[in-house]
Amino acid sequence: MKATYCLVILLLVMSSLLSACGQKGALYMPEQPQQQQEEEEKK
Repeated sequence: MKATYCLVILLLVMSSLLSACGQKGALYMPEQPQQQQEEEEKK
């Protein structure tokens, strides 16, 4: 009985971790426009 609960909890944790692998988003910092870069260099 106790082993069944542990197995269910383990499966829930593993499925939630694996579902996070498919998350998408910005994986890099977007480049700043040229005008902003020039202003920062002047400072």
